Amino acid sequence: MKFSFFLLVFTTTLFAQTDYPKNYFCPPLDIPLQLSGNFGELRPNHFHAGFDLKTLQKEGLNVYAVADGYVSRIKISTFGNGKTIYIDHPNGFTSVYGHLQKATDSIESFIKKTHYKEKSFEIEMYFKPNEMPVKKGQLIAVSGNTGASEGPHLHFEFRDTKTEKIINPMFFGFDALMKDTKKPIVSNLYAYPLDSKTTVNHSKRPIPINLSLQKDGTYMADKVIANGKIGFGIIAYDYDDVSFNKNGVFDVNLSCNGKSIFGYQFNTYSFDEMRYVNALIDYSLYKKSGQRIQKLFMNPPYNLSIIKTDETNGIITVLPNLTSVCSLNVSDFYGNKTAISIPVEYDLLATIIEKEPIVANYVVKASKDCFFEKDKCSVFFPAGTFYNDFNLNFDVRNNVLTVHDDTVPAHTNFTITMQSGSYPANLKDKVFIGRIEGGRVSYNTTREKNNVYETRVKTLGQYKLALDTIVPVIKIAKSIEGKKLDNQKLLQVSISDGLSGVKSYNGYLNGKWILMEYDNKTGLLTHDFSDGIVADGDNELKVVVVDNVGNSSIFETHFLRNQKQ
Repeated sequence: MKFSFFLLVFTTTLFAQTDYPKNYFCPPLDIPLQLSGNFGELRPNHFHAGFDLKTLQKEGLNVYAVADGYVSRIKISTFGNGKTIYIDHPNGFTSVYGHLQKATDSIESFIKKTHYKEKSFEIEMYFKPNEMPVKKGQLIAVSGNTGASEGPHLHFEFRDTKTEKIINPMFFGFDALMKDTKKPIVSNLYAYPLDSKTTVNHSKRPIPINLSLQKDGTYMADKVIANGKIGFGIIAYDYDDVSFNKNGVFDVNLSCNGKSIFGYQFNTYSFDEMRYVNALIDYSLYKKSGQRIQKLFMNPPYNLSIIKTDETNGIITVLPNLTSVCSLNVSDFYGNKTAISIPVEYDLLATIIEKEPIVANYVVKASKDCFFEKDKCSVFFPAGTFYNDFNLNFDVRNNVLTVHDDTVPAHTNFTITMQSGSYPANLKDKVFIGRIEGGRVSYNTTREKNNVYETRVKTLGQYKLALDTIVPVIKIAKSIEGKKLDNQKLLQVSISDGLSGVKSYNGYLNGKWILMEYDNKTGLLTHDFSDGIVADGDNELKVVVVDNVGNSSIFETHFLRNQKQ
């Protein structure tokens, strides 16, 4: 009954998808669309929320509103999508344009005024329908490389305006603007023994299964011989005809003896579900090798809405005298499909590869609150922090707290506390709980009360109390002291902080606050003289940078400028 109900819901969802408007929206760029990332692609701690559209490996391409509507939100951030514009459309959808270099015309003018009004580079604004209307095809911005972008491109996505669920742009007719005749590639198939008694092909660990190409273009897997509960996992990706880079697959379905038992389709999901990517993949192997194996089973189940399954949750029980044939179909949005047949047979094979040894001294039950304490250090895991029960390595040595390692994913925050009376009162606000990784200590927001320091984090690993009394560094590539800057359009200084990190930055010309845009990738602060703050003649520049524990630096210089050229 559960599976039948699910099929009804899933069929209804697919039917609803046909109602997405196919010819309502125009492209956001006036060049042929090419993907550098697609919807649902597996990313660190999240699924990709839209398209990454190539911009000829450069910034400055025109970005257009894809339909009539109004600018409902603008967010300027040094991380994430950087400079981002949101447009609400009257048909109930919102289009999003990210990593922009800048907006254009009245939109950019309003943004600039808001920067100066709030005296901040990072801002967020919301608008009513009549405040900033736009027309289909209207130039709204130029493309860039702001935020967490790793190269020039346009991040583009669709959302349901009411629910804010993100939707695969392909459903809006964008599939017609690109060409894809290539089948997805399943580069690896793995079989997983799912309990301590089960052996798969002589192994109690996940084991790769060889695939052979058949004359009809499908694949046949080597026989899987097991004696208990097993599951499958794949490494899969897709190419289109023009982009020549790996994209994520669209639809995955696993059947056993003709019955669908597990699958998922990257159609629409909420931002609250993003972190479930760590449950979908073999997270431990990913952290060790960088490979993302997509698991075709849930053990135990988790609430990712794109998954469709029956009562088995994709777990196959291999029994005596029963031979099974599993069928795996991996498809892209265009219907190109890779099909794999997997014969499964029962047998009691001798174990050659034993389970990986566990070095741990505690057990975490994912469904219960868990608290561990030693040597004035503690960690508290609320129920639901993790997807699975696991054996925890917890210890304190040489003032370093070890909370297992980052091969187990946390879905929500947990709390770490560390007690120390060794810091004088005037330095307590300079102390934070830092995570140790690769010889570096990363900052976490820390609260202190009665010599007890507390932070909330989502990553297992090693932590310690760190003291930061070093001020940020402010540099200028070439001294401008007393020099004429008549022909310069921009003024740039670099800033950095080696421990707790930069928290705030402010620039002043002749005592007036100026907008200095911060690029966290390069550490550059940039002021555009066209803002009109610079004076004719002598100018006094002052830059103030504060780190996350309150250490501050001041850089001062002066330069000359002739405004009457």
